[in-house]
Amino acid sequence: MTVMDARFEDANEEPLRLKAVDADDLVVVSALIQDAVVSAGDIQWDGDRREFSMLLNRFRWEQRAGPNDFERVRSVLLIKDAMKVVSDDLQGKNAPSVYSLLSCSFEPGTDGTGTLTLTLAGDREVKIDVECLDASLTDVTRPYGAVSQSKPDHGSG
Repeated sequence: MTVMDARFEDANEEPLRLKAVDADDLVVVSALIQDAVVSAGDIQWDGDRREFSMLLNRFRWEQRAGPNDFERVRSVLLIKDAMKVVSDDLQGKNAPSVYSLLSCSFEPGTDGTGTLTLTLAGDREVKIDVECLDASLTDVTRPYGAVSQSKPDHGSG
């Protein structure tokens, strides 16, 4: 019997349900949330439950559509075991109402602790001190056509 590597065309259109428990896992999540758009009102920190969440409009980088078919999907980025959140004033009077999420990264500390950093456009960051890395990305709606009808452009072409 021959074992083949997984192929892109073998993927299905099921909603994403990913979990990141180490920095390598988080690289995958970071790639999938690049260029997600989030409203300030969809960013939540629940100190009692030790959870930080964002309801994102995520660009579907993984889709197998044609060259002119661009989709987004509503997804929840959930960070559990969050002990402290430090951020720029994301929901203040003079803050933008919508943010573009560029990446996330993890800087390990001692005994499994560390800091997860969400980098937003406009030189803004959210730093989340965690007891351990426990992040998930879950699609919560069906995909829909991107309003822009284009792929995000990073000026590399």
